[in-house]
Amino acid sequence: MSDTRAYLDHAATSPMPDEVAAEYLRALRLVGNPASTHAHGQLASESLEHARDEIARLLGCDHAELIFTSGGTESINLALKGLYWARRRAGSGNTILVAEGEHHATIEAAEWLRDSQGASLIWMPVDPDGRLAPETLSAAIAETGPDNVALVSFLWANNEVGTVQPVTELCQIATEAGIPSHVDAVSALGQLPIHFANSGAAAVSVSAHKIGGPVGVGALVLGRRATADALLHGGTQQRSRSGTQNVAGAVAFAAALRRAVGPGGEPDPHAVARLTELRDALIAGVHAADPSAILRGATPGPARLSGNAHFTFPGCQGDSLVFLLDAAGVSASVGSACQAGVAETSHVLLAMGVPEAEAAGALRFTLGVDTELAEIERLLEALPNALARARTAGLV
Repeated sequence: MSDTRAYLDHAATSPMPDEVAAEYLRALRLVGNPASTHAHGQLASESLEHARDEIARLLGCDHAELIFTSGGTESINLALKGLYWARRRAGSGNTILVAEGEHHATIEAAEWLRDSQGASLIWMPVDPDGRLAPETLSAAIAETGPDNVALVSFLWANNEVGTVQPVTELCQIATEAGIPSHVDAVSALGQLPIHFANSGAAAVSVSAHKIGGPVGVGALVLGRRATADALLHGGTQQRSRSGTQNVAGAVAFAAALRRAVGPGGEPDPHAVARLTELRDALIAGVHAADPSAILRGATPGPARLSGNAHFTFPGCQGDSLVFLLDAAGVSASVGSACQAGVAETSHVLLAMGVPEAEAAGALRFTLGVDTELAEIERLLEALPNALARARTAGLV
C-alpha cells in the first residue's frame, strides 16, 4: 500500500496552500485596527478594503454588498435572522420557506426563528437527487400567499451529496413574488461560478476555509436593495454587522479565492476537468470494489459538484467505515463535519427518500484542486478490507 495518506474530506475544510499561508502571515504582522485614523490603522484599512474589492469582484457583487463574517455559520444566521426581522418590521408575513436537506446552520437558525420569534416554518421537499424543483417553490409560494412569506432559503449545492440547485430559476420565482432569497453557497464556492448579480439572490453566504483560506472568516453578500437587521451591536463597522474586522482573514480569503477561481471569477476549466477525472476514477473504483454501493445525488455532470462522490454501502455503518479507513490512512466522512461525532442518520438522505437502514451506510468523499491520484489509489486499496470488516460488525 502507498505511504501517501489520503485526505478526501475537502468539503469539511480544505488545506491552506503555501501562497495563501504566506499572504496570511504577512497580513497577520500588520499593526493597526482598520477603524483607526492614524497611519497604522489606515494601512490596515487599505489591506482590508483591497481584499474586499477583490472578493467582491470575483463574486460578482459591489464592494458595499460584501460583509465579512466569522464564517459560513454566522453568515447564514445573519441572513436568515436579519432578513426575517427586517421584513417583519416592513410588514411582511411571518412564513419562512426552506428546502429540506439544508446545512444545519440554516436548519437550526430557521427553527430558532420558529421557536422563539414566532416564524411559521415550511419545509419544501426535494427530489431523490436532493434537488429543489422550481415548481415546488412556486407551489409553496402560491399556497402560502406571497405577502405571507418573509424569505426563502436554499443551498447553491448540497454539502453532502453535491447536487447543484437551479439557482437562477429559484431566485427568479421568489423575486417575481416580491420575496428575498438567501442562498448558501459555502459548498459551491471554488467549484462553480458564483456571480451574485446574475443569480437574482438577495443574499449569498460563503466561507474561506472550504477553498483553502483560514477558518474563522466568511462573508455575506447582501444586495443593496436588501435590508438585514444586525445580530451583533457595538461599532457598526460594517453594514448589518459590528465588530473589529479581521484584516488578515480577509487578505487570506482573497488570496484563496483568487487561486480557486482566477481573475474571471470562474474555476479554471482545466482544473475542473482534472478534478472531475479524479472523482470519476474514484466512483468507478468504488463500484468495482463493491457493485452494491449506490452513488447518491445527481448523476455526475453539470448538476453535481465536480469534487463530490457520496455513496451508501449496504450492510455497513458509515461511522465504522470512517474509523476503518482512517486506520488505513484515508480521511473521509459520513457527511457534514458540523455533525461529526453525533450518531444521527443523514437528514439529507432521509429528505431524498432513502430508507433509514440504507442511509446509515453513508460515506462522503470530497476532493480538492490539489488532490492527487495516489490518494484515490490509497482509498481503493483500503476499501475492500474496510467494507468486509464493517459488514462483519453490521449495523448498530
